[in-house]
Amino acid sequence: MTATAFEHGPNHAFAEGDYLLAPPNPADRLDSAIAPRDRRRLDLQAALTAAGIPPRPEDREAIDSLSALSSGINTTIQRWLHHTL
Repeated sequence: MTATAFEHGPNHAFAEGDYLLAPPNPADRLDSAIAPRDRRRLDLQAALTAAGIPPRPEDREAIDSLSALSSGINTTIQRWLHHTL
C-alpha cells in the first residue's frame, strides 16, 4: 500500500504545532552586500513602480544602462520620479 499526501498531511517542518516560529535574528543573516550598481537598479525599479510606472521586461536594457551611471545621477532620477506623485 502506498501513502498519499493526504495521509501525511501538509509539511509542518516550518512550525511546531499551532505556534508560529520566532522572527529571524538579524545577526544570523548571511553577510552578503549588494553591489552598488545592483542597489541602484533595485532602487530605480522601486521608484518607477511607486511613481505608477511599473517596469516592463523590455525596459530592462534602459534600467541597466541607467543603473550604470553614478549614484548622484540615479538619486536625481529617483527624485524626479518621486515628484511625479
